[in-house]
Amino acid sequence: MNTAASGKIAIVWRGDRTTRREATPRNNRFHRIFEELAALGIEAEPAVYDETFADAVRAQLLQANGVLVWVNPLQDGKTRHFLDALLREAASHGPWVSAHPDTILKMGTKEVLVRTRHLGWGSDTQLYVSMAQLREALTARLVAGAARVLKQNRGNDGQGVWKVEPVASGGVPMVRIAEAAKEGPAEEVPLDAFIARCEPYFERGGTIIDQPFQERLGDGLIRCYMAADRVAGFAHQYPKGLLPPSSIRPHTKKRMYPPDAEPFQRLRTLMENEWTPQMMAALALKAVELPII
Repeated sequence: MNTAASGKIAIVWRGDRTTRREATPRNNRFHRIFEELAALGIEAEPAVYDETFADAVRAQLLQANGVLVWVNPLQDGKTRHFLDALLREAASHGPWVSAHPDTILKMGTKEVLVRTRHLGWGSDTQLYVSMAQLREALTARLVAGAARVLKQNRGNDGQGVWKVEPVASGGVPMVRIAEAAKEGPAEEVPLDAFIARCEPYFERGGTIIDQPFQERLGDGLIRCYMAADRVAGFAHQYPKGLLPPSSIRPHTKKRMYPPDAEPFQRLRTLMENEWTPQMMAALALKAVELPII
């Protein structure tokens, strides 16, 4: 860490000029993070970011010892392209950055599902790097009749995550599609029309990941929250956008659990003792590079 700096932790999130001007440790959704750091004797300050005042944020980060970043890959029509460059620059001058953009590229994009498909959490996962490859491979896989899930490499909140299943037709190949980001009935469209929707996902070297749809999704999914290589908690949630209305249960609100919650101790053991070390080896990651949250 940069011992010549002020000793502060800068907490970065996206906002406009008004949000940056009025931000305090108490008036935002990260207030508990500020409180926990203060309880440890660590001073933290808001570092609200937008491309239009990136120079001010750069100057702020260079005066910090550490930087914690909560900025979505996609938000308000913007990406992290310029922010990631800023964070790399800041890290090169001394401040510790979590998560560093290079770490995110290794483990924080959907491509990690392909690079770790041989681990215990893996499945028949494929990577498409072009429209031609998507068209050829997806068409062949749908012939088997099973639903697939396609995901753009960088996204959040279900954006660019599609359930795709073939629909019997006597002429033009048809598919039934549903996007995880949207609730509502699935659409039936020609396969070529769906593939055309995916073209923007290949911009700037983007890729698409293809996995089998898990039919047990109606039971919900368990999310592990990690602090570096230790489990910090769990969530049980239901990705409603990919489920038919008949499968959605009435108690679909996300439920949070502490790391010692009894139902998840086998999963905790796997995450901490097997899967995380195996992932680090597969991705050539050191423990110090893992995101702190």
